[in-house]
Parts: sequence; structure tokens; C-alpha cells
Amino acid sequence: MKTVIVVDAFNLFMRHYIAHPAMSDNGEQIGGIIGFLYTLVNFVEKYRPDEIYVVWESGGSSRRRALQKDYKRNSRPQKLNRNYEDIPDSIRNRNYQIRTIIEVIKHMPIGQIYVPDCEADDVIGYLCRHKLRNDRKVIISSDKDYYQLLDSKTIIYSPTWKKLVTSKEVKEKFKISPSNFCLAKCMTGDPSDNVAGIRGVGFKSLANRFKELGTEEDVTIDRIVSEARARVAAGSNVKIYERIVDGEGTIRNNWKIVYLDVRNISATQVKKINETISTFTPSCNKLNAIRFFIKEGITNFNFDRAYLAFSSLR
Repeated sequence: MKTVIVVDAFNLFMRHYIAHPAMSDNGEQIGGIIGFLYTLVNFVEKYRPDEIYVVWESGGSSRRRALQKDYKRNSRPQKLNRNYEDIPDSIRNRNYQIRTIIEVIKHMPIGQIYVPDCEADDVIGYLCRHKLRNDRKVIISSDKDYYQLLDSKTIIYSPTWKKLVTSKEVKEKFKISPSNFCLAKCMTGDPSDNVAGIRGVGFKSLANRFKELGTEEDVTIDRIVSEARARVAAGSNVKIYERIVDGEGTIRNNWKIVYLDVRNISATQVKKINETISTFTPSCNKLNAIRFFIKEGITNFNFDRAYLAFSSLR
């Protein structure tokens, strides 16, 4: 069984872009580039995967916006590189760094997936639950949305924690199993994506009042709402039950937004993902990569180390 690394590209890039102090000989900030690439090198050196696919964001999901017009509208703006706040035009630099990563990876044995009008979350959800379901998978991301994908063949590497996250860690931290993590998020909401939850409902209160969410059983919305309704009918004065009954519509709508599968991607987008995977042929052109970086004034990246590590990729 092969091991495939799936990278949430923009998530990983921004972690380094806002903090890494590297500069090019041309006077450009390049911390996002250097940090992104060295994360991949370090991971490959340590875990020796067979394949890597980098999944890029492409403007958000029109299907989600159709379900909720304010989806991600008030998302917290991305921080600029805090080390160089005095350098103007940081948005231009951010885009430059992303383009540079895309170009240099073309000379490495790493696949890149970009699907128009589709969120990286949905691409990664489809890959894990369908296209790569029989492979071992490691998702590189600090986004908790991917916790719902954890299972015996899928784990997460969190750049925030600098460690692998498995079903066990998630269950220990939240007292909710990954198989029910999406359902829990539908009730707690997700402020980072402007997805409203049920007032006063958090992971701790859910784990305390609905013990089944901590089991490996796939708990349904119907079951949670029915249980809450029964508690209310029995005279319980615990507010969470009444709030869940009153917020049933919100929970059901949130499920359509939060659940990662094929619900929010079209057949055409699925075809694009499949074609990208099936036609990808690993390319290893170290000389071209070095020439490209020299042209950009990037001389502080160790290509010898990178290509030695990437030689294990099929």
C-alpha cells in the first residue's frame, strides 16, 4: 500500500509567509517559498512517502455561497509578513511567492492540483474519501475541517503542532470521534468561515450531553435532534436541548456546507481532479529548478538536499 501526502497549499504557505524572514537577492520577501519547500523536504526525509500532491485554492465554492451568501465573507484578513510591514505592496509579494512555488514545483516530482471555482477542502475531501481511499494518506494542514477525514488510512500532519494528528488525538482533545466531528461542527459553527452555529453550544457541552458523539458510530442529525426533542418533552431545563431543537434548520444547512465529499463539487470538477492524478508523471529537473531560482535571486535553498529527499518519490 502506497503512502500519499496531500498538501493544503495555501494553508501551509500562509503559515510561513506571515513569519519567515527570508529575503531574495532581488529584495523580495521569500519566506513563504522557503518555508513551504523545506516543510515538504523535512516531511519526506522523515516519513518517506511515495507521492505528493499539492492542492491549491481557487477562489472559493460557488455552491457554498449559494447555500449561505455570507459564507467566508467576514473571514479574518490574512496578516502581512510581520517582519516587513514597512515594505509596501505585500499583496503583490504574496501572489509573487505563490506563483514562484507553483513554477519551481513543476521541476520537482510533486503533483499540483488546481480546480477552478473549487475549494481545496473539497478536493482533499474527494481525494481521501474516493480517489485515494485505498491508499495511506497524510494531509498537511492546520485546518480542523480535515478532522472529519481521519480514519485508519488517513492522518494529518499539523504544522502548528509539528506532529502527526490521528483519530486518537482528536478524540482525546475534543471527546468527539472524527466520524462525528463534522456533525459537531454543524452545531458549534465555524467563525473562521463565517458559519454560524447554535448559541451556547460548544464541543465540551456536546461531548457531555451526547455521549454517542464520542463513539465510532456515525451519529445522524435526526438522532441528535430526536434525542434533544425527547429531553425537552421530558421537562429537562438544560438549554442545549431546546437550542438544538430550535436550531435544527441551521444544523442541516451547515451540514451541506461543512461536510467534505462530492456535495459541493461538480462532475466536471471531479473529472478534472481524476485527470490530474491519472496523467501526472513525476518530473525531476534539478538544473531547471536551480536556474529558475537564480533568475529570481533565490540563493538560500538547498537543492541538493531537496532532490536527494525527493528521489524516494515515485
